[in-house]
Amino acid sequence: MTRILVINSGSSSIKYQLFDMDAGQVLASGAVERIGEAESLLRHRSHGGDNTGERCHNHHIADHREGLAQIGALLRESGTLTELSQLAAIGHRVVHGGEHFREPVLIDASVVERIQDMIPLAPLHNPANLMGIEVALQQAPETPQVAVFDTAFHQSIPEPAWRYALPDRLYREQRVRRYGFHGTSHAYVARQAAAMLGKPHESTRLITLHLGNGASAAAIAGGNSIDTSMGMTPLEGLIMGTRCGDIDPAIPFYLSRATGMDYPEIESLLNRDSGLRGICGANDMREIHRLADAGDSQAQLALDMYCYRIKKYIGAYYAALGSLDAVVFTGGIGENDARVRAQCCAGMEALGIEPDAGKNTAGNGAFSMHSSRSQVSLLVIPTNEELEIARQTMHCIRHSG
Repeated sequence: MTRILVINSGSSSIKYQLFDMDAGQVLASGAVERIGEAESLLRHRSHGGDNTGERCHNHHIADHREGLAQIGALLRESGTLTELSQLAAIGHRVVHGGEHFREPVLIDASVVERIQDMIPLAPLHNPANLMGIEVALQQAPETPQVAVFDTAFHQSIPEPAWRYALPDRLYREQRVRRYGFHGTSHAYVARQAAAMLGKPHESTRLITLHLGNGASAAAIAGGNSIDTSMGMTPLEGLIMGTRCGDIDPAIPFYLSRATGMDYPEIESLLNRDSGLRGICGANDMREIHRLADAGDSQAQLALDMYCYRIKKYIGAYYAALGSLDAVVFTGGIGENDARVRAQCCAGMEALGIEPDAGKNTAGNGAFSMHSSRSQVSLLVIPTNEELEIARQTMHCIRHSG
């Protein structure tokens, strides 16, 4: 049995999944939340075997080291793993790899140093990712460990698409450029879409829409990202749950002059109190639908703006690709919200995009929702970023050295 443990370490949490790569199944999954608080939460679920079920523990977990140790203990208690040394590898999600990392890489001291070097580009995420890496290296020093970067998939974007129209020195000296995020999700659904279409991955042209509380679009040609909506940070692009997406870049300067807000306050406003929440006070799409159905005009406006922005990106990326095989919806909203999908695709018959209302509302799991007249396939594909990280980790350890 080839076991891969995938770790996604946040500032106060560790999410994990244990895969049997030979059988292609999840053996266990769970999360440690509220690390460092008085009462932390540990949720663990075993999949298959005699110990199938979920366990929850509420007690103080002081730090990531203790959190990972308790994850290891639960894996042993459930019978899915005797020791961490049994793992073929540990795969770590790392948000920002900058320009240096174009693919997953075996972790050593130089890789840790380069991830640290990216902290100014991802100050909220890379330090937390590093905590998980450092603890795992201490607790399983003999186990190969691999960093899989959210930004790596988008390193294939050509320079005219990733450069900003700013002085060249800001790119050369400060690394100001488009990086893109959600790369593991876009990569996963692009491969799944090619399989659904019955076409080689290398010859497909896709627009993938990862729609959740965070949201991004990608244009993918031949399995390579050629453009994506998130930029130097995850703030650019689509309207999101609490992020504004594309706005006039002069707005922060105006707000500073007009309101006296300082730049940290404006940064927080744009990231945490804008987007759907800023428009209507709610960032859960289910609540927005409920409010809109009850006659709340701001909720309806939020929904209309959200779908309109997505539609604009579909049109732009169609033009960038030149031809299009499929539009792919994924993420929590993309996979589950038929009304959003329908509104995003409405009125695009001239582009060969025509949804089928019945297929859209009746589908489940991975399915197609285009009409027989549609020239472009419309696909709904559940993302699986953890499985993609596990696959990339396996590929890395098999082809390294």
